[in-house]
Amino acid sequence: MENCIFCKIVKGEIPCNKVYEDDKVIAFNDINPEAPVHVLVVPKTHIKSIMDLSGDEHQLISHVFKVISEIAKDLKLSEKGFRIVNNIGEDGGQTVPHIHFHILGGRSMQWPPG
Repeated sequence: MENCIFCKIVKGEIPCNKVYEDDKVIAFNDINPEAPVHVLVVPKTHIKSIMDLSGDEHQLISHVFKVISEIAKDLKLSEKGFRIVNNIGEDGGQTVPHIHFHILGGRSMQWPPG
């Protein structure tokens, strides 16, 4: 999508502090972190949200979770725990209309989130 900030990051038009990349996803540190560790995992294919998944794209989400697990291990988050967040739509807090997952860790996470 032409004006999508995440698509521009995927294309290399906007720099990021990359944590991981393969042919399907890119992961980078959030520029406005909500925790000591705040990594975004973004599929390279532009999909608005999980509500727009179809066909083989469900396999892409399985890959995203595999990558999240690897990143959490690399960052030593798996030892004490971490949170995975996926916001959907305006009321769900989605500010970029491109599916992405937040990895939050490095501190105790409270519920409800705040």
